[in-house]
Formats: sequence, structure tokens, C-alpha cells
Amino acid sequence: MSLKAHFHRFLAADPDRLHFAAHSHHLWPDVTFEAQQQAWRDAAEHVDGKWEQVVFAEVVPAAQRRIAGVLGLPDPATIAFAPNTHELLVRLVSCLEPPVAILTTDGEFHSFARQTRRWEEAGFAKVERVAIEPFATFRERLVAAVEAGGHDLVYVSHVFFDSGFVTPDLQAIAAAAAPGFVAIDGYHGFMALPTDLGPLAARTFYIAGGYKYAMAGEGACFMHCPPGFGERPVDTGWFAAFGELESAPGDGRVAYARGGARFAGATFDPTALYRLNAVLALLQQEGVTVADIHDHVRHLQNRFLAGVDGTTLDRASLVPDESMTERGHFLTFRRPDAGDVYETLTARNVVTDHRGDRLRIGFGIYHDESDVDELLGRLR
Repeated sequence: MSLKAHFHRFLAADPDRLHFAAHSHHLWPDVTFEAQQQAWRDAAEHVDGKWEQVVFAEVVPAAQRRIAGVLGLPDPATIAFAPNTHELLVRLVSCLEPPVAILTTDGEFHSFARQTRRWEEAGFAKVERVAIEPFATFRERLVAAVEAGGHDLVYVSHVFFDSGFVTPDLQAIAAAAAPGFVAIDGYHGFMALPTDLGPLAARTFYIAGGYKYAMAGEGACFMHCPPGFGERPVDTGWFAAFGELESAPGDGRVAYARGGARFAGATFDPTALYRLNAVLALLQQEGVTVADIHDHVRHLQNRFLAGVDGTTLDRASLVPDESMTERGHFLTFRRPDAGDVYETLTARNVVTDHRGDRLRIGFGIYHDESDVDELLGRLR
């Protein structure tokens, strides 16, 4: 399976470019161009009325339904949107009393890692970090730390950004965390790994976005917000009071909308949600599921690994090694010369990326076998 034909605009912009950074900035399918224009047309037609007449009446509910369908969530209304996941994280933690006791890992993405370190400096949080490596014992060590208790928030990635390692048994982790908050960073899992949040929906926050595998570009981030957790975020914007309100009239307290909307912020550019809806509608129209995408990417990864030895890279530097059969949609090679390899590939018009001593190569549905073979050729 390849949907390369649906990415003509991005691919035609530089026909010689091999874009193997789908885990970083995923190319956008052509339907997003029309979606971008539709957002402009709606603004022109409805002006200020676009919020009530289109955005909150059609665009947001459609995005909620589609995301809920992908993730197996029972109630689309539990989903809140924001321009970035950092905004949602800060709003989530604002529900907890400082100093907030946070249990997490040493492999979370930069924005979370930076923010938690700054909270520690300011005395706002106390953070315990479980080492990801060795990978083989990560689950047992993490669950043991969760079961030890004393945490207000357990925060862990579904797929780790610097390795592609997949956290096993999220349900056991969430169950062990009771009664505290649990949050899953799903950015590298959403629309990449088949994910059923149904069993976790009642007590687990899930944060992700459209920039990577959802192929919708910047600005379409979201959080599933389980009922009964964080009903009145301290960090709040006026859109959290948009529509029907929960607080009784005249009680003097700040009022909040129902469902995930209680975590809404303030005015944002809704264009990204138009793009997200267009992509998810395209996949539905083509009959392509997340499982189909995952199978396609795994096939391309296996083809790449079968031919990588003898090139600039080798299987021995793969992280995690090949004994870990489940991984995200990119391959990570740990090497002291990762930066040099990245620069060499860039000079050959191959787009990858590196983080320190790790080179990452990401695969998507705009790749086929011929692209993998061309990549191997340029690596030689």
C-alpha cells in the first residue's frame, strides 16, 4: 500500500528530495490544500460568526468524532483542542496542588523535560524519573515505581521520541497509578500504532497532535480528558466557558463548559483542524486504517534493515535492537557520528534528523519500496 499519489504537491516541490523524516514533519496530503482554502472561505463568509456557526458547530465536533473513532474513545466530547501539547500539559498540571509529585521517565520529549526541570527549580514540582534503558526491564521498573505510590501525576510516552521504543501494557500502568492522574504522551503513537483507549478512557489523559503521523501540520493538538479528573483547571481560557456551563448560576465561581472543553484555552487559529478533518476523511474514503498504515511502515522498515548493512549505517547500531519487534514509525541508530551522517545525507538531498548521538529515519504512507531502495543507494 502506498498513498504517494495523494501527496503530489509536497513531492513535486522537490522531486529529487527523499523525505525520510515522517516522524518529525510529516508531509501533508493534497486534500489539506483545499481544507486550508475552506478555512479562509468560511472566515470570509461568516467573519465573527464563524466560531458559533462553523468552527464549534461543525469543525470541532467532526474532529472529535474522527479522533474518538481512531482511538476507541466512547465519548468524543472528552476531547479538548489546543495549538500545541505544551499548553494542554500546563493546563492539566494546574489542576494539582504544588509541589506536584510527578513520576515520569528520563526519555520524555524536550518540552515536557524542560518544563518539569523548571518546575523543580521553582519548587513547583518534585519529579521522579525512571530510566528507559535497559528496555527489557522498563515495564517492570516503571510499574514498581507507580505501585510505590505518592504521585499526583504519572506521565509516560506511548512511543519514545528518541528511540521508537513502545511502552508495553499501558493499562497496567494506569491501573497501578490510582487514585492519581495518569497522562499518556501519544504524539508518536497517534495514527501510527493501532491504539484502543477504550479500557483506559475512564481515568487516563491522552495527549497527541496532528503534526506527525496524522499528516495535518502544526496547530492541531488535543487531549482526551477523563470525567472526574481536573474538573476546574486553574490555567484556563475564555473558550473553556464557551457554550453550556456546568456551574450553577449565581454561585460566584468561575464557570466551565462540560466535557473536555473545560480544558479549552483562548482564541486560536482553527485552520489546522480543517486540515486534520480532511486527512482523516481521506483515509476513511480510501478504506485505510491505522493498522494498514502500521503494516505498510513495518514492511518498509524491514526492507530497509535487510539492505542497510554495508552502507553508512548498520543494524548493530539500531536502538532498540531487533529483539524488540514492536517499535514506532521510525528507526533510530545510535552512533557517535550521527551528526556527520545526518549532514552527509542532507548533502545528498535526504531529509532525516538526529538528536545527539541518535539518527532517526522515519517512514510514511507517501513512501514505497522504490523510495527505500533509493535511500539505500544514497547511503552507499
